Amino acid sequence: MRLKISHRTEYRYDAPVSYALQRLRLFPRSGPTQTVVEWSLSAEGAKEEARFIDGFGNDTRLMSMEGGRQAILIEAAGIVETRDTAGVTGKHEGLAPLWLFRQQTPLCTAGRGVTALVRAVPEGEDVERLHGLMALVRERVAYVIGATDAATSAEEALAAGEGVCQDHAHIFLTGARLMGFPGRYVSGYLRIDDRDEQVASHAWAEVHVEGLGWVAFDCSNGISADDRYVRVASGRDYRDAMPVMGIRLGQAEEALAVQISVEQ
Repeated sequence: MRLKISHRTEYRYDAPVSYALQRLRLFPRSGPTQTVVEWSLSAEGAKEEARFIDGFGNDTRLMSMEGGRQAILIEAAGIVETRDTAGVTGKHEGLAPLWLFRQQTPLCTAGRGVTALVRAVPEGEDVERLHGLMALVRERVAYVIGATDAATSAEEALAAGEGVCQDHAHIFLTGARLMGFPGRYVSGYLRIDDRDEQVASHAWAEVHVEGLGWVAFDCSNGISADDRYVRVASGRDYRDAMPVMGIRLGQAEEALAVQISVEQ
């Protein structure tokens, strides 16, 4: 599938900001499931300080802003050719070893809730068990926008019974790691059949299965990723793969607006 993507992020401040530094993971890379045909990334009001591939294989850019500006406009856009591989992303590559993806993180630490969830997973082969875990996460955590935030942990979202794709991915990863699998969080885009415009990027999980490699599971939609998905970044949890993060100097209040379009 040939997908045209536009992602616009605007930060506005109620007072001049003397300095800000943003880390951007907004540049997809070609791989087994996709080929990046063309892509551009710009930041109005900021300049690029560095670019590199991080330890998780993500294209990363550092952008700085200075001079008392009150707005930063970041625009990523391009065309990606995707392939349906039945959710199989490919063999493990990169600097980060597989054992690192078995470790717990502050957002993905198993407590009583996730432990009980894993105990309820039906017996079966590896992939069958993971699909069973995905079904349980989707059944027990309703998709509700605004019910959680970026700091909500897997246990907190599971206890609340509400969350978004980020929470579904965190709960699934925590459970999969408890079951003994390496797991990673993936951020990217999803082509939704009934509309082009979206309010946020998408997130799902990948688990490394012996003999298959990395396999993608989207609990929010109850499926393995197909050719409607575009991978951008991955890591142990949201903090390793978040599209934009940074620091700023000053006491200005920040307002964020995001516009995303994914069309065939």
